[in-house]
Amino acid sequence: MSVDTELVEMMSAVFAAHREKYAPGEGVAELWDQLRELGLVRLTGAEECGGSGAGWAEAAELLRAAAGHGVTIPLAEHDLLACWLLETAALEVDDARRTACLLDADGAARGVPWVTDSERVVVLWRDDAGYRVADVDTASLTVIPGHNRAGEPRDDIRANLSALIGTPLPDNVFEKFTRRAALVRAIQVCAALDRILAMSVAHTTERTQFGRPLAKFQAVQNLVADIAAESALARAATDGALAEALRSDWSSSQLDFLVAVARSCVGHAASVVVRNAHQVHGAIGTTREHRLHEFTMPALSWRSEYGSVAQWDDKLTEYAARAGADGLWALVTGAGE
Repeated sequence: MSVDTELVEMMSAVFAAHREKYAPGEGVAELWDQLRELGLVRLTGAEECGGSGAGWAEAAELLRAAAGHGVTIPLAEHDLLACWLLETAALEVDDARRTACLLDADGAARGVPWVTDSERVVVLWRDDAGYRVADVDTASLTVIPGHNRAGEPRDDIRANLSALIGTPLPDNVFEKFTRRAALVRAIQVCAALDRILAMSVAHTTERTQFGRPLAKFQAVQNLVADIAAESALARAATDGALAEALRSDWSSSQLDFLVAVARSCVGHAASVVVRNAHQVHGAIGTTREHRLHEFTMPALSWRSEYGSVAQWDDKLTEYAARAGADGLWALVTGAGE
């Protein structure tokens, strides 16, 4: 999943420059216009549909760059979920900013990302004939604004299903949508954890206590070591799931298990990393002026979106129980593939 280093550096530079100019959550419209000019708003869209024709490897680096600089913007929801659904259904994709969600039987969805910041919402629902998708004007929806603990828009919506004319989709598109959404959040959490690790190392190296750097104290060393270990485990599990998704075009029989592994590892890692980082930083890490909260709060929010930690743990338990003692090794190693 190698990506051109110059492209990665350019992505990082864009978000770094934005954060130097704007406070968190500000200047989103200006940044969106800049990203559109650079071809990054629809990075993975087909070129014949107005996209840049890149792949998930590049998209993952874009998400990491944004999360790693503390920039929250609906790139994943727009490109990897909403516009992907429209392209898959052979529907027109224009320049409107979009998000996507799954509606229940009553036409409702809770905690949908970025609805109030989007011009259109791509809705997915199931009727008696199967799954359908429609591109809906946000103004036609009933929207109750809300936010997650990181301050990002997470809105409740309701649509009139009887008034929607949806395009039929095969069941495997819904399966791919849920996998893609789950991995998006895993990638973003991993980027936040990596930044928290870097901040913790820098803080303990530069700050002194009792005449020596914090990094010289064994208790502090243990806290930072646990941050590093958990971050590495989360990244390895997420990269493994993403590699299998790309290898199989999101159709591997083992992919659901690997996504569950990634999300479980990411969820538990976030608990350890956030707790230890705030212990390492002490009182200064709880202030609004310090940037630590720009990464700890999103990490805690994102790990519970598109499935809670408990739900992913339950899914892993189900896989292990079905495999049994004789099949567990093959499940973990993929030997049965």
